[in-house]
Amino acid sequence: MLRRTEGIVLKTTPFGEADLIVTYLTPDFGILKTFAKSPRKIKSRFGSSLEPLTQSRISFWDKETSNLPRLTQSDIICSFQSIRNTFNCYLKVLEIIELTLHFVPERDANCRVYYLLLNSLQAIENNSSSFSQEGKGRLSFEDLIVTHYKVKFLKLNGYSPKLDACGRCGKRGNCFYVSHGSILCEDCAKSVDSPIKISPALAKIHADLLSWDISKINRIRPPDKLLSELSVIINMHVKYILAKPLKAETFSHAINTHYFKKLLSI
Repeated sequence: MLRRTEGIVLKTTPFGEADLIVTYLTPDFGILKTFAKSPRKIKSRFGSSLEPLTQSRISFWDKETSNLPRLTQSDIICSFQSIRNTFNCYLKVLEIIELTLHFVPERDANCRVYYLLLNSLQAIENNSSSFSQEGKGRLSFEDLIVTHYKVKFLKLNGYSPKLDACGRCGKRGNCFYVSHGSILCEDCAKSVDSPIKISPALAKIHADLLSWDISKINRIRPPDKLLSELSVIINMHVKYILAKPLKAETFSHAINTHYFKKLLSI
């Protein structure tokens, strides 16, 4: 059966000498893996439509007897080229791509996640002029968008950390326990591992990001320290769920650490 939808390329995997397995996030099928015949040849009909992050209208032949449908057409809607051309920005975006690949099931439609990713990419693309304006050591606009995506994405998929009250009894508290994914009050936290202190301001920005859409994100700029603290907690929460850190986050941290060491040596 010939099916049509739109999708954002999350990754491509070489298959044989000239073929690719292309993984999309789609509104109608969730994560969708397709087989693309000969796109690595010079005269491929797919052109550049299979580049990572590219949003396209796609057609694929879906047989009941095959787990890997064949991609037959791919027409570019938006390439998001400026994101791929900006190394640090692309590294940040890779974090949310990797997060999406880990949590979204194959063939499970999820329009809200699809449009969350699409709107996030569009926001970063539309503010690409800010990439070169951020000072070294300061958080950039894409840091805010990436943190916003992670917060909203985890909520949509049922993995959001609880930062507003104790996860057991509902009492107020300010100690977050990674192993429980929640704040615990003093009574409920007995014989539990060491906590992370949560300030009221951090809990509020987390609640705000849960409720705000991208249009509001364009109008705010939380303090760098607060956003950085929230990002660390979210990353620790994700690491505990997956039992490993995101590769893109680890690589990005290594790159930034190397940069600052070079600055200190000058």
